[in-house]
Amino acid sequence: MKLVPLGDRVVLKQLVAEETTKSGIVLPGQSKEKPQQAEIIAVGPGGVVDGKEVEMFVKAGQTVIYSKYSGTDVELDDETYIIVKQSDILAVVE
Repeated sequence: MKLVPLGDRVVLKQLVAEETTKSGIVLPGQSKEKPQQAEIIAVGPGGVVDGKEVEMFVKAGQTVIYSKYSGTDVELDDETYIIVKQSDILAVVE
């Protein structure tokens, strides 16, 4: 199966959290915070959303940082994806 987002939605796959800090401290599973970096898997067509013209500025394959409490988690084929609006994406990592 394949996720195809509608409107100004973007499908993200969250990047794996690091298990050790830069100083070498190993973090136990419970203390790990959900990372806010993800790879874009699919991008909706944009168009008119809520009466406003929306142009999509991101594309599949880019790594982005998104808002902490945004999006909807979806599980498909044993993979977890996050569907967010383009406006919930804060930055593109280059």
